[in-house]
Amino acid sequence: MTVSNPAYDKTQISFALEVAIHLGLAILLATACFFILRPFIPLLAWGVIIAVSAYPGFQKLQAALGGRAGLAAAVFTVVLLILLIVPVILLGETLVEGIQTLTTHMRNGTLVIPPPPASIGSWPIIGAPLKNMWDLASRDLTEAARNFAPQIKAIVPGLFSATAGLGFSVLQFVLSTVVAGVLLANAKAAYDVTCSLTNRIFGERGPELQQLMGATIRSVTTGIVGVAFIQSILAGLGFLLAGLPGAGLWAVIFLVAAVLQVGMLVLIPAVIYMFTIASVTKAVIFLVWCIVVGLSDNVLKPILLGRGVAAPIIVVFLGAIGGFVALGLIGLFIGAIALSVGYKLFLAWLDQNSVAAQGT
Repeated sequence: MTVSNPAYDKTQISFALEVAIHLGLAILLATACFFILRPFIPLLAWGVIIAVSAYPGFQKLQAALGGRAGLAAAVFTVVLLILLIVPVILLGETLVEGIQTLTTHMRNGTLVIPPPPASIGSWPIIGAPLKNMWDLASRDLTEAARNFAPQIKAIVPGLFSATAGLGFSVLQFVLSTVVAGVLLANAKAAYDVTCSLTNRIFGERGPELQQLMGATIRSVTTGIVGVAFIQSILAGLGFLLAGLPGAGLWAVIFLVAAVLQVGMLVLIPAVIYMFTIASVTKAVIFLVWCIVVGLSDNVLKPILLGRGVAAPIIVVFLGAIGGFVALGLIGLFIGAIALSVGYKLFLAWLDQNSVAAQGT
């Protein structure tokens, strides 16, 4: 028969209450910090991704500048900002000039739309309605605009929203580039912090997983974003040489679609348009070029994606695509990192189980 000790029970209760209070205060503090920093989390996340992706090149630049990290970070930030802002300005000017020209032609009644080719009517499914709509616009643009006024009114708010979202994204990347420059200027301190964090979370596997995270970020940058840039340059060259109107805008749209892994969806309407305005020979050559551009990622991705990562390329790719579906553009990196780290931890767990089984 056991006899309870009131003093001991009281001490235990007091200790448990004190632990609960401390734990509650820690959770409350962590929650408060999260809500305070929440507006800056995307900036910090993109800043870290940019800094990690560019770190090998930054090291070379730092060595070329005599090891001066601050100067190298400043040069790196300025160059990245130029590469980001100049194309946006040029594209904006092109769009504004195009809208102004279109508005002037519509105001003066000089906007002329050529009649549709007769072959469009034979296209399956969309041929007949597209021919009727195009034919009406070529004969009476005002009447065509009146007929499609409800659809146009429904599209306009979405266009304004997309434009505002694009502007916000550009601003976010500008600020993230500045954050990346600050991180690179203090690369040694940032590296020590990440070492301490990964060691705290993963123990003795911390250094290995830290290297895996960095390699995964750089792999996704070169294997998905880098391939999309290469494809968009090739596609833009084809648009320009083929004389496609608004070739720069087509190239930007293709870049976004290529990052989302749906670049072929942009090439299809471009090819259809070329078959309607150009000769058959020119259109066929453009079609072949678009096929080469669309299939080039099948060659480039195996070369660039997964390079230097201690995880199979399929794990990195599935993580990037699944992360994008779940979290958007930043999910390309977060998903690839999470799945790669999970894959390595799963293998470590299997190894421990096999060792334990052999020891019994």
